[in-house]
Amino acid sequence: MASLFKEQAKLSAYRDRRFSGTQEEFDEALRASTTVYIGNVSFYTTEEQLYELFSRAGEIKKIIMGLDKNTKTPCGFCFVLFYSREDTEDAVKYISGTILDDRPIRVDFDWGFQEGRQWGRGRSGGQVRDEYRTDYDPARGGYGKLVQKELEAQRQLVDYGTGSLGAYPQAAPTNYGNGRRGGGNYGQGGQNRHGRGGDYHRKRQRDDDRYGRDNSRRNTDHESRRDTDSDMRPEKNPRFRESGDSDDDGEDDRKRRS
Repeated sequence: MASLFKEQAKLSAYRDRRFSGTQEEFDEALRASTTVYIGNVSFYTTEEQLYELFSRAGEIKKIIMGLDKNTKTPCGFCFVLFYSREDTEDAVKYISGTILDDRPIRVDFDWGFQEGRQWGRGRSGGQVRDEYRTDYDPARGGYGKLVQKELEAQRQLVDYGTGSLGAYPQAAPTNYGNGRRGGGNYGQGGQNRHGRGGDYHRKRQRDDDRYGRDNSRRNTDHESRRDTDSDMRPEKNPRFRESGDSDDDGEDDRKRRS
């Protein structure tokens, strides 16, 4: 029974679609492999951290970091190659589920590394699981790629709408053109802003008429006050008019004595 459990533990639930053989050949490759696959790795976990952790299971031959095929940056998985099968089994048995960079990593048997398997297989360059993930994982780039594209499209739509509205100042409310007097372009930026339009001339004419009436009224009042002042002014002494309009009393006395 223990032997049967041990044989089952060697097998991986993951079936690589790029393996060219049958399922039996795939299982046999897993039993003989000295390579393990590590998943659920943070994008920020370094090769040095992985080496320090997996060297506890045995001597490491090579570590191959999984990379985004577009950006050539780590995308959350790697391969660790050991020298012995026993060390490989110990890595799966004791290290799988270990917390590394605040997240549990998954260690599984792999059928063997081949060139090209280090690249992500997702459409965006990373892993397929990160294409459709809807939760927010800051250690793996935030939201999934599809969700990020949707959010980016919404943000650009909002930015475009805000930018187009904010590019032109809002016109101040105006009463010109709202009534029956016509003309809809008498507000800010209207075509008659400098020509002023018919309403302005009618208002100017009314102001001129009002100014003319006020000015005429002021002139009439002035003439009336002037006539009143003339009537109230005291008349000159008649004696001066009879003596040749002279104001000198001595001259009048000499004329009378002569």
